[in-house]
Amino acid sequence: MVDSSAGSGELPGQDVELDTAALRVLAHPLRVNVLTLLRERGPSTATRIADELGINPGAASYHLRRLASGGLIVEEADRGTGRERWWRSAHRQSIHDPAAAPAEQREAGRAYTHAVALAAADRLRRAAHEVPLLPQEWLDVTAYSDFLLHLTPHDLDRMRAEIFEVISRYRHGESEAPEGSSPVALHVQAFPVLGPALPSAGDA
Repeated sequence: MVDSSAGSGELPGQDVELDTAALRVLAHPLRVNVLTLLRERGPSTATRIADELGINPGAASYHLRRLASGGLIVEEADRGTGRERWWRSAHRQSIHDPAAAPAEQREAGRAYTHAVALAAADRLRRAAHEVPLLPQEWLDVTAYSDFLLHLTPHDLDRMRAEIFEVISRYRHGESEAPEGSSPVALHVQAFPVLGPALPSAGDA
C-alpha cells in the first residue's frame, strides 16, 4: 500500500519503506494530507499549508514538526526567513506492505491504513468542489467510478498488483513530464464490503 496513491516499484532515494516509528507518525489523516500536499505542490510553509487545508497555522506547524521528526520531510534552510520555515517531502512516496510487515508492525500498520483511508476521503471531498471548474478537455477524461466485485483475498492481491504495474508505466518525474501534462491524482481503493457476506477472521 502507498499513501500517495502512486504505485509500486521502489526507486532509490525517492521512495521510503515505512518503519514502525514512521507508521506511528503517519497514523493521523491530517499528517497524511500535509505530506501529500508537499509531494503534489512542492515545498511550502505552515501558513500556506494551513490556508490550503483550512486548518490553524499552529496546527500545521505541529504536524510539520512531527513529519520532520519521522524523517518524512526536511527543511529548506536556505529559503524563507527565521519566522517562515519552508519544508519539502524527503521522498516521492511512502510504501507499506501489511502482508510483508513484521508482526510488531501490525498495530501501527492498521492505524496508518485507517489514517490513509480517512485522508483519501477528505482529498476526494475537496476535489469534488473543483469539478464545476474543470476545463472541458479534462472533465471529459476524469473518472469517479466504483465497481462491486466478488473476489477472494488472493484475487484482490493479484488485481492490485496488475493495477500497480499499469500505473508504473505512466509514471514520470517532473523533469520528464510530457508537454501539456498536468499533475493527476489517481486514488486506488479496494476494500471488502462489510456485512453478512464478509467471512469472519476465523473463517478467512
